[in-house]
Amino acid sequence: MRVVAVVVGCVYLVCIAMVLDLEGKTMKVVCDRSALVDALGLVSGVVVSRTPKPVLRCVEVTADDNGLTLCATDMEVAVRVTSGRVEVTEAGKVLIPADTFSQIVRESVDPTLTIESDGEAVHIRGEDSHFKVFGYASSEFPGVPAFEGEADFKIQAGELRRMVSQTIFAAARENSRYAINGVMVEREGNALTVVATDGRRLALAKGECEAADGGGLAIVPTKGLQLFMKIFTEGDEQIGVQFKDNQVLFESGGAFLASNLVEGSFPPYADVIPRDSSIRATVNKQLMMSAVRRAALLTNEESKGVKFGFAGDGLTLKSRAPEMGEAEIKVELAAFEGDAIEIGFNPQYVTDALKVVQGDEVHLDFKAESKPCVMHTGEEFLYVIMPVNL
Repeated sequence: MRVVAVVVGCVYLVCIAMVLDLEGKTMKVVCDRSALVDALGLVSGVVVSRTPKPVLRCVEVTADDNGLTLCATDMEVAVRVTSGRVEVTEAGKVLIPADTFSQIVRESVDPTLTIESDGEAVHIRGEDSHFKVFGYASSEFPGVPAFEGEADFKIQAGELRRMVSQTIFAAARENSRYAINGVMVEREGNALTVVATDGRRLALAKGECEAADGGGLAIVPTKGLQLFMKIFTEGDEQIGVQFKDNQVLFESGGAFLASNLVEGSFPPYADVIPRDSSIRATVNKQLMMSAVRRAALLTNEESKGVKFGFAGDGLTLKSRAPEMGEAEIKVELAAFEGDAIEIGFNPQYVTDALKVVQGDEVHLDFKAESKPCVMHTGEEFLYVIMPVNL
C-alpha cells in the first residue's frame, strides 16, 4: 500500500470553532467559504469514488491544538490540510462524505458557512440554506505516517521541483516492470540525481542538496511526486527529506508529504547513455519546438514519426501520412559538428523534453541513425531518446 500524507499549514480557512467533541456528539465551525473551497479542492482529489469502504469516500475534519484539519485518503494517497487560524475550544473529529460536502460548499453563495455535527450527522448552514448530511464514525478512518527526527538531506523546493518536472514525464505508465512506473531518486553526499524512463526514453536531472556524507537510492511513485508539485509551490522554501520504513518523507514548515517507495530494481540507467557520440547539433529551443509541432500536424497513428535531418546548412524536418499529405520545415542551427545524419523520432517525445529545458539552446548528440540521441543542457539535464523506423 502506498500512502501519501500532506499537512499544509496556514491555509486561509477563517474559522471560528465553537464546540467540537471527539465522540461526535456536537461540532460547530464557522468557515470562510472561498477558503474552504480551496482546501476541499486539494483533499477531495484523492477521495475514492467507488469503494466498498464508505470512510474512503469521506473527508475527516479534525480540531485539535494544531488547528482545523481536513484529511482524505484512497489508501494509496492521503492528503491532510491544516489551518492554524482557528479557535478550538474542544478537540474532536467527524467524517463527512467528500463529494456531497464539496458540492454544497462550491454551490453556496454565502461568504461563510456553519458546519455543525450531531453524532454522525453533519449540518451545513448558510444564510438561507440548511443541509443535513449523514457521516461516519471517525474511528474507522485510516491513520497516516509522520515526519520524525532529522532529515537525511535538505533542498530548496524550487530546485527539487525543477528536477521532478524534468523527469516525471518520462516515467512509464502501468508497465509490467513496476520499478519504472516510478522516479528514481539517488543521493551521493551533496549530489542528487533524479531519473525516469519508460524504456523508449530516459530523462535525468542533477542538483545539489545539503546533507552529510553517505547516500542512498529509492524509487518514488509518480502519484506522490505529482502531489508534491501541487503542495510545495514556494521556490525558496527549504524542504527536509527523510527515508525510513520503505517510505520517503518531505517536510517544510507546515507542509508534510510521505509516500511508500516502489518495490523492485531500477534499470542500470547509466548503461543506456551514449558516451562516444561523434555528431553534435546546437539549436534554439523555441525554434525547434515550433518546427516539431508543425511537422507533427501531418502524422497519424500509422505514421507517428518525424524525420530529422541534421547537416551543416541546418535542420530539416519531414513528415508524411497516407491520405493526409506531407510537410517539410527548415530550422537554422546555432552550431553543427560531424557528418550529416537523418534520424526519425516520435515528435511527442521531443516536445516533452523541450518543454522542461531551461535556457534558450539545447545540444543534441548522435552516433548513428540507429543509435539513441542525447539531448542536454549543461550538466543539470540530460534526455536520451530512442529513434523510430520511418
